[in-house]
Amino acid sequence: MLSGNAIIFLIVVWGTREGQTILQIEECGFACSEGVSCKNKVNRNIFNSFCRQPSSSVVPPTLESLMLSTAMKCAHREACALHLNVSASLIMEESLRGLEICLLSLDTQETRCHSIKIPKISSQKMVGKTLQVHFDCFEVSVAQHLYVTVKTIPYYCNVQISREYHVEDCTDADVARNIPACFAGRLQYNVDHVQKAIQVHFADIPQGQAYYVRLCLKWFACEDYSPLVLVNAEQPGKPVSLKYSQLLPCLCIEGWAAVPDAVRIQICPFENDIQILWDYIFYNPFAQSLSWEPPCPVQGQVHLCEMSEMGHQCRKLSNTGRTVPGNARYLQVDPQPSLCMKFTTLQGSWVRCPFADGKFPGWKMMIHQLPDKLRASFISKSPARFQVRLCNRTNPSHCRVLETISVAPQGGADAMGHVDVPKLEVCSPDVCIQGWRTDVDYSIPVQMCDIRCNSSSKKKHQELPNSPLSIHKWEGRVLASP
Repeated sequence: MLSGNAIIFLIVVWGTREGQTILQIEECGFACSEGVSCKNKVNRNIFNSFCRQPSSSVVPPTLESLMLSTAMKCAHREACALHLNVSASLIMEESLRGLEICLLSLDTQETRCHSIKIPKISSQKMVGKTLQVHFDCFEVSVAQHLYVTVKTIPYYCNVQISREYHVEDCTDADVARNIPACFAGRLQYNVDHVQKAIQVHFADIPQGQAYYVRLCLKWFACEDYSPLVLVNAEQPGKPVSLKYSQLLPCLCIEGWAAVPDAVRIQICPFENDIQILWDYIFYNPFAQSLSWEPPCPVQGQVHLCEMSEMGHQCRKLSNTGRTVPGNARYLQVDPQPSLCMKFTTLQGSWVRCPFADGKFPGWKMMIHQLPDKLRASFISKSPARFQVRLCNRTNPSHCRVLETISVAPQGGADAMGHVDVPKLEVCSPDVCIQGWRTDVDYSIPVQMCDIRCNSSSKKKHQELPNSPLSIHKWEGRVLASP
């Protein structure tokens, strides 16, 4: 068995190479002080988990020190493993038979123990002297978080030393150069838009190294998007075809060596293509809710806005701002063609108008001319309540309110209602009639201006051309609300 002098000699032989910080070893082993024969036992003695109080005739032993470091054992270049070096010293007394060294992985909660024992005759000779023990056969992983405990055999209460230890990670030059788990290599890819597949393969990886490849969606972590594919070591550089349904900005390619705790390499080639996220708008006609549910995280602001008549500007509606990432949801929304969502990020602003495709039934307002008055009539495919507002248009984007009138609904095949307005109040080029829903939280007025009052007693009604955005046969021009 190795003596104390032998330990010093081995440290010189295993010492670090120039520019290297981790100890190199040829074989793992254990050793005790010079002249002391040690034996190593892997299995843990469960009875040594319970401490005992020393008798009055026994001087309590003292554990003097515990030192931890990392060593590296290499079969050949680029095929190395990490080991934990444990060095402890103990002032002996007659009843002691050695030390128990236990290693707990705080990542996996796995415990491994080794017992370094000495014969009774040796312990009697060492009474009052310091026993030194060296052990480096614990194989550990890159960046592993460990808890190391050294106890006496038998275990005397309060006679132990414990230490936390962090194994070097791949930022350490020695580890990155020699440990396979740190050989991330490079990912290369091609996109086949016809087959909706991404061809991926690793480059610059050691021969005989198997690896994993997958697609994932990157949120706080990268969540599975495609099945995990294992490329066997016998097929180095073999391309892998990963299917996708949509190229999203958070769609990433991830690969890593097929070894425990391997470093993962990740590329997200579509991260700047965020415009596709604005299409994830959903309207529930039963709950009348409008929501934006993006499949990827994005930083920015969301607002409801009102599209101008010419479609060149969308004015934000007050109290509709939502900060993202996260979903944006609006309750009680009137599905009008000019009601849109505006998205603002550091990369710019985008507008989507979810009701401009005619999928949802709406309502319309018509103006009928009667002998001495005008009648504003509303027809809706679903139950609704309306108001009419007379206003004075002071400029193309502002109409000062003159009077507000509620519309009493009536029954029928379609939900209907109307309100009568004296001609004298609206027969002016600057007076407009606005109508909008009052039973929802978000509605945009439909506005009719330049109403021509005919003096004929014959009943007539006026229907202005539809707005370019209108898909629900809205009557009149859609202008900015006051």
